Amino acid sequence: MDAQQLPIAAAMLPQRPIFSPVAQRALTRDSYNAQSFGRGTNSLVKQARVLMVGAGGIGCELLKNLVLAGFGEIHVVDLDTIDLSNLNRQFLFRHEHIKKSKALVAKEVAQKFNPSAKIIAYHGNIKERQFNIEWYKSFSLAFNALDNLDARRHVNKMCLAADVPLIDAGTTGFNGQVQVIKKGVTACYDCVEKPTPKSFPVCTIRSTPSQPIHCIVWGKSYLLNEIFGTSEDDAAFDHTEDQDNAKEIEELQKEAGELRKIREALGTEEFPKMLFTKVFNKDIERLRSMKDMWKSRKPPEPLDYDTLIKKASELGSSAEAILRDGQRVWSLEENLMVFNDSLNRLSKRMLELKKEHDGSGPAPIISFDKDDEDTLDFVASSANIRSTIFGIDRKSIFDIKQMAGNIIPAIATTNAIVAALCVLEAFKVLKGDYKQVKDVFLSGDRLLSSGAPTAPNPDCPVCGVVYTTAYVDFLRATLNDLVEDFLKTRLQYGDKEISISNEVGILYDPDETENLDKKLSELGIKEESFLTVVDEDDDDTFVNVVVNIQQAKGELGEKVVQGTTGQQPEIPRRPKKAPAPELNGHAPLTNGTTEVAPDSALGKRRRDDEDSALPAKKSRTARGPSAGDEVVVIEDDGAIVLD
Repeated sequence: MDAQQLPIAAAMLPQRPIFSPVAQRALTRDSYNAQSFGRGTNSLVKQARVLMVGAGGIGCELLKNLVLAGFGEIHVVDLDTIDLSNLNRQFLFRHEHIKKSKALVAKEVAQKFNPSAKIIAYHGNIKERQFNIEWYKSFSLAFNALDNLDARRHVNKMCLAADVPLIDAGTTGFNGQVQVIKKGVTACYDCVEKPTPKSFPVCTIRSTPSQPIHCIVWGKSYLLNEIFGTSEDDAAFDHTEDQDNAKEIEELQKEAGELRKIREALGTEEFPKMLFTKVFNKDIERLRSMKDMWKSRKPPEPLDYDTLIKKASELGSSAEAILRDGQRVWSLEENLMVFNDSLNRLSKRMLELKKEHDGSGPAPIISFDKDDEDTLDFVASSANIRSTIFGIDRKSIFDIKQMAGNIIPAIATTNAIVAALCVLEAFKVLKGDYKQVKDVFLSGDRLLSSGAPTAPNPDCPVCGVVYTTAYVDFLRATLNDLVEDFLKTRLQYGDKEISISNEVGILYDPDETENLDKKLSELGIKEESFLTVVDEDDDDTFVNVVVNIQQAKGELGEKVVQGTTGQQPEIPRRPKKAPAPELNGHAPLTNGTTEVAPDSALGKRRRDDEDSALPAKKSRTARGPSAGDEVVVIEDDGAIVLD
């Protein structure tokens, strides 16, 4: 039937065009991409080898976009496993994927969007040694799709050291941002100081909790660290009120000392009961004895381990079954079962870590991670038991994970918008068109705003430095070899006064020389370690240098520390601060204070110099004596500064 024989209404409809088999073959994904992006950009995309860190909310959307855009090779890194709470916004995952690796499942599912895409997945921590600088250098571009501040800072630092452009993305509810980071061109992730986590008065956390978050912080930053870490996390506690509670602080310090003794019984059958009795019975009894503390509130109720464990045994359930129901608020007895089970798992881990420890560097520790089930179970059960003691509502482990991990609920549409913006900026980065890149912000009312990236902060401790690599023979190399053969000779520090530090602290400076004869391995310096070199001279000061330590490839000969082949890196000088404006030959008067840049702002350690200045003299003001009127006369130039 042709169109003339169709009813009038049907004849008016547009007819589907018939393509030849040759035309149909031409309309491939690559053809569409070439039309959309332009042939030049599409060619760069197909040749690109990109890294994506994080396969969560943003990562799922971003991986789908990268695959559909035809990126040549995509490497995905994530240490997390899929949780029920992820399914509402991480669309690559289904219920049958729960407990499986996010990276591996994301690769498997995203591959279906484009079977020809090359995706390589890693179920691991991006901070592991296998992900070294040489590995980073193999990428054209990196994407950060992380919700972890520490991991984002690590990737930022590694990309700067490898000189690989990075696109960092983040979302908070309806808000989102995309930042392009290129060494020497744009500001990096650490150019602007990030807000510090909220701190809590130590006495509130340790003695008078009144909210679930107080008990969660106690379990995460105090109890876990005292048993499996180093000591309490000072970042979580506010010590400003310590002077007002000196006696209580002294008692708390005694408690911590007793806890460290109990730690020696780790791994024994008596350990769970000893720990429980210490923190949930004896410490609570001591608090109850302080009658003044409970005049206006209900005193805490200590718990007996034997009584509670007997009730728990009558439940006829297992810790494994209880943990499967993570959105339900567990009873006190169920929390005890999870407490004992998680304590057993962590004890085994710690004993294994100690067994593998070779004695060099810091002792092994276990730190809290919201994605580490062992630590999360321990913190959740401990917090709930403590909440019961103080008459505070218990929380589900689902809620505790959000509170302990500072998780802000994510929204799928925000993630999708931010992931799309990442790919648009990636096109500009691949073309090297940094004049066109934008920092883009998505606000809660769904308005997009963008602007040119800010310039690098010259005082940034991460991107305002020079990165270089030293290849060492760990069997022979000492700190003195690094100083003499690499820093003073190759990097031309010469006779300059310098200090060398790592993440633990200062290893060497003009006053601290006892480490010079020690081997680098004895100082805990291993392959992929970073050392920061600070020029202590006030004149012609070098910017800080960060040295990445690598195992030497092949024999080094007499010099056991060598740099990369080719031209040695040129170390820029630190820009001198502009002098303050003068008025009639004198420094201007200030409103009671004079501001002096602290040594730490320049990356220098403060050094005492007894002969550096004479003590300032006090004198009366010119208008006559009156109470509180004083001036300070500075001897060198006669300037008078009101105090």
